[in-house]
Amino acid sequence: MQLNQPVPDFELPDLDGNLHRLSQYRGRIVIVNFWSCECPHSERTDRAIMSMLVQWQDDVTMLSIASNRNENAGALKHAAEMRRLPTVLLDANCHIADLFEAQTTPHVFVMDRNGILRYSGSVDDVTFRQRIPTRFFLDLAVESLLEGHLPELTETPAYGCAIVREI
Repeated sequence: MQLNQPVPDFELPDLDGNLHRLSQYRGRIVIVNFWSCECPHSERTDRAIMSMLVQWQDDVTMLSIASNRNENAGALKHAAEMRRLPTVLLDANCHIADLFEAQTTPHVFVMDRNGILRYSGSVDDVTFRQRIPTRFFLDLAVESLLEGHLPELTETPAYGCAIVREI
């Protein structure tokens, strides 16, 4: 997936089997969040992202995508409900994870209102050596787009649990 290029449209089912197309969210800023119900980094960042989404309200949509082959629908649904995630989509064969070249959970991608990829990487600056976040890259990227300009920081290394593509 190339920065500053349109993201190809895709369609995935949510946890209830309803289909969602990326293109149906045009006009809003869209966060595609590769997500896991088992990864502690996803759980940690879910709390931060959900508090940001409350601020952004209807201007921003987050699509959490579950691509791990080892996670079952029941566990995904339970975690999504507990964390109050608005939309979790199933990427059972990792086609969308492969399209985005997503490697970890979480790994976020931010598109502007026209579907152009403007940020790719981690939610914040937490790493193995730095356990407490001091910068929220996702917040910076979305706030820039909401203010009508491109993010200064457009790419960071994603940090989290590896996406399980084989079982």
